[in-house]
Order: sequence, then structure tokens, then C-alpha cells
Amino acid sequence: MARLLDGIDGPADIRKLKLEQLSTLAQEVREEVISVVSEAGGHLASTLGAVELTLALHYAFDTPHDRIVWDTGHQAYAHKLICGRRIKLSTIRQLGGLSGFLSREESEYDVFGAGHAGTSVSAALGMVVAKNLQGAKHKVVAVISDGCLSAGLTFEGLNQTGHLDKDLIVVLNDNEHFIDPRVGALSSFLSEQLTTGLAVKLQKGVRDFLRSLPRVGEGLYHLGRRIKESFIGFVTPGLLFEGLGFQYVGPVDGHNLEKLIHTLQNAKNIERPTLVHVLTRKGKGYEWAEEDPVKYHSVAPFHVLTGKPKKEKGPIPTYTDVFARTLIRIAKDNLRVIGITAAMGSGTGIDKLSKEIPGRSYDVGIAEQHAVTFAAGLATEGWIPVVAIYSTFLQRAYDEILHDVCIQNLHVVFALDRGGLVGADGPTHHGVFDFSYLRSIPNMVVMAPKDENELRHMVKTAIEHSGPIAFRYPRGEGWGVELDDEIHTLEVGKAELLRPGKDLIILGIGQTVIPALRAAQDLAQLGIDAAVVNARFVKPLDRELITGLLSRVPCLITVEDHVLDGGFGSAVLEMLAEEGIAQVRIKRLGVPDRFIPHGSQEELRKLCAIDKDAIIQAALQMVREEKKKKKEGWERGSA
Repeated sequence: MARLLDGIDGPADIRKLKLEQLSTLAQEVREEVISVVSEAGGHLASTLGAVELTLALHYAFDTPHDRIVWDTGHQAYAHKLICGRRIKLSTIRQLGGLSGFLSREESEYDVFGAGHAGTSVSAALGMVVAKNLQGAKHKVVAVISDGCLSAGLTFEGLNQTGHLDKDLIVVLNDNEHFIDPRVGALSSFLSEQLTTGLAVKLQKGVRDFLRSLPRVGEGLYHLGRRIKESFIGFVTPGLLFEGLGFQYVGPVDGHNLEKLIHTLQNAKNIERPTLVHVLTRKGKGYEWAEEDPVKYHSVAPFHVLTGKPKKEKGPIPTYTDVFARTLIRIAKDNLRVIGITAAMGSGTGIDKLSKEIPGRSYDVGIAEQHAVTFAAGLATEGWIPVVAIYSTFLQRAYDEILHDVCIQNLHVVFALDRGGLVGADGPTHHGVFDFSYLRSIPNMVVMAPKDENELRHMVKTAIEHSGPIAFRYPRGEGWGVELDDEIHTLEVGKAELLRPGKDLIILGIGQTVIPALRAAQDLAQLGIDAAVVNARFVKPLDRELITGLLSRVPCLITVEDHVLDGGFGSAVLEMLAEEGIAQVRIKRLGVPDRFIPHGSQEELRKLCAIDKDAIIQAALQMVREEKKKKKEGWERGSA
């Protein structure tokens, strides 16, 4: 029997269906998403919870003429599926395939690219203002998750929308989660008001009662409406949004297509800021994801029938696991250590600290700026806050790092997970800018470990330091090295000579050090003797070691899992200029000056020419050029 989904090449095809057919389509969409993600991996639970909402939005609105702005794209796989990308969905998050997030380059239906949470309301308001300036008539909808209500940017957008009194529709997809379960006072407010279902029942009772009253005169009718709205505002979060200048509508069952569509069609007729509160269940329709939406937020390929991963976790721990275990061990001895994260407890390992030592960690929600200044406040009172945030998300708190931590020279530790090329999440998530945005700030120390064992020593070094200090480490498993029993501190600014050599120097940092060492071993088979240095520190650099080596071997390759502009190699060039060292042949390997697509980490490192093979090729070229230079010099001398 043919599926309805096979006839859907765009939202216009959905709008041709009868309302009663949409439930069947929703089931087919869920099955297709589960089938694709089980093979390719990716975000799962968020999209499953938003299937009916996705169909209802495209059914009620004339997309792409009407604009739908999604806040973070991990809830939008179903949107991609019904917006002309059904055939290509199986390529999602793979090199050359579909993005796991929204992409303006990918489709006219993706009206705003989104990889970081909290952006949709501000972007959508910009579109509304542009529409009004042009005299256009289309509608604009911002779809936010309830987790985004912890993001300051969301409230800035809501505040401005209410002030301008523009006809923006905001759909609040309330599934009680960020990646992890949501936190914060606003979260508690939503949950306490709505989880019992009492509010919904009371609303229905009030509406039914008012409908039963005889409408004697306009005055009584409008009084009844005001009483109803006041009562609903009292027992639901409507009071909050009404205070921001929005017409509050809801809460609405996010899995009842008929009610959803009816509500959205009515919202189209409201010519003022409107918030439609939709209650959904994250992971809806797949029992394993419903039971554990955190685990199934983002998944590797899995068996659909059992929910178990197709590839079992290997014996090598991830950098995140090593960081978490090390932090717990140190925090048990040092009672001043506090863990802080921003809606990514499970992603950074801070959730493990929370379970092991209750009361010694804080998840502040999607609020990176607040996390950093909150940490600064703790530091002023003698505590040692360890702020664990993905590199790409810490970018959002740059001003707070500079002003609130570094100017005051406060001892705040920054643990940057997902440093470097992260892989399938793509350009919005690659942590390839942290060296640049951190090393330029006075008082900041910046480190990166060559392996998971050195990460442990850097955690201890950072905690025992006396000022702002950051270390970044990659996503995924370590190298499988043996872990030292004793954790010790490293001398700040001291590099490590791993291998001496007389032909050239390979200066690596972080994830690139082991490939550099392996490249040197292969080069030795070709008769090329390469020294390998583990820099350890981006700031301060080990000037003594580097300049000493260059005085004997004036050929240098720097390699980093970071953009070349302003990165580690640039820091080395600056140091050489300051030292007055000019007669050195230098080649920098790193991420080029463009946004890198999604793909596996291995594929992307090869694409950016920072893997072992690229280091070997750079070394061979440098040796050839050096030999040619010497030969030309000898010939000129002979003449």
C-alpha cells in the first residue's frame, strides 16, 4: 500500500490532504525519521515530539510565503522531510549530505539558519518589521522550545516584540526539556501550572460555563470574556506572556492535529503579538525515546526494535568522561570546587559531578553569559568555579569572559568541551575559534592536552592556578593511552619535546600532537628526522624551547585543530617576530578561512589537511624546498 508520505514533495501537498488524513501522515513521518536516524544517527527525540506541530504549521500557513523560523534545527527533521528533502534525508549529517540543522542554502523553507538556541524570536521579529516596511501581508511564526525560555536572547526578542506591538506569532513547544530536563524558576512555573492537567480542565470548565450564559447585551459579553481571560491568566503561564504584551493562547495539546490546526488558523487572524502554548512529549511515538528523551536526544545508529546502539561503546573513555571523573576526584579533596554548565550537563559530564557530590554543581539553562558572570561572582568569594561549556557555545559569553572574569583577574576555570572539528553537527558547532577569542585577552591562560591522560593533569593545573585559565579538548574517544595513577600539575607555559630531530620541527597542539608524532615516525622511514613538540599551551608559549630548537633546525611546521587566522600558528609567528627571529622556514597547518561543513571528524580533518598524511606531505615539501634552497646557495657560492 502506497504511503501518503511518498506523495509529499512540499507543504503544498500536505494542504491538499483532508484533515483526517494527517494522523496517518504523522505516523508515516515518525516511522521515516526513526528509520533514517537509526541508520545515520542524529537528533531524534526532539523531532519525534514535534511531528504533529510541524504538520499543523505547514497546513495552517502558506509556506514558504509565510515564514516559519525554527529555534535550533534538531526539532526540524520532520520539517526537512516534508519540505522537498524526503529522498535526501538518509544523507543527513554526512559529508555532502543534508545538514542536521536549518540551512538557508539548503531550502527556501529554511528561512533562518539555526544551530544555537534562542535566536528565533529576534530573527522572526526582524522579518516582521521588514514585511511591514515593504507593505507585505504574509505571516511570520517563531517556533521556540520551552528550554529557550532560559535564554536571555529569547526574552530580549519577546520584550521588543511586545513593545513594537507587531503581529508576530510565537509557538512555544513545551516539552519540558533542553537537551537534559529543563531547569530554572520559569521551568518550575510552567511545570507546576500545567503538569497536573488541572489548568486545562479549569479552562475548559470556564469556557463551557461562559458559553452557557445568555448573552444579554454587549457589556455582559465583554465582561464575561475579560473574566475568562483573567482566570486563564491566573491558572496558566498566560499572565507572564500577557505582561510582555502578547495575546496568550493555550495550552494546546501538541499531538491533537485538529485542535492544533484550528488554534493556529485562529492565531493568524490576531493582529498583535501572539503566543501559542503547545504541550508536546519529547520522543513521542518511540517508546525508548519517550522513556529516556535525554539519551535519545542525539543518538548513534541503533536497532529500532530494541533501541540499543549498533556499535557498543568501546573500552576507550571519551574526553568528556575523563574530564568528569577527574573533576569529581579533585572536587572530593578540594571543597571549594564548583561545577557550572549551561543546559548541557550530560554533554559535559557535570551531571556526573551533580550525582556524585550533590550541591556542588549548577546547570543555569541556556544562559552562557549568566554562567560566566555567575562563576565570576563565586570566584570573588574564594570558590573555584569550573565552567564546562561546549567551545561553540562559550562564544556567546565572550564579553563576560573579558569584562567580568579577566579584567578582574578572577580564578575561573573554563573547560571547553567539543574543541576543534566536532563532526556531524557542522559549522554552527565546530569549536575552531576558541584559541583566537581567548588568547587575545590579558590574564588568560589557554591549554590543550595531547591525550586524555594529559587532560587530567590540565584539570588539576587549572584548578590550582590563581587566575583565568581555559583548556579545550575534542569530542569523542581519547587515544587509549594509560592513565597515570597520580594527577599532577603542569608548569604553566612549558611545552614537551616528544622527539628530537635534525631536519625539521613539527609543533603540535592538542588533538594534532599524536598525528604529528605518527607522521614523524613515518617520515623517519623516508630518511627524514623530524622533531615533535607538544606545545601544551597556546598562551603562554614556551619561548625558550621553541627558539632553542629553531636555532638548530630552522624549519617549522605548526599544526592545529583550529582556524589559522589568529590561532596557534599565528601565536608562534607573533612570538618569532617579537624575538627577532626571521631566517626560519614556516608552514602552518590548520582550518582554512571558511566555514567547514558537516561530516565525520576523520573526513573533516582530512578535508582541512591537518591529519597525519597532510603533515607528512607538508614535511616532504618543506624538506624538498630546503634542499633546493641549499643547492641554489651552493651553486651561487661556487660561481
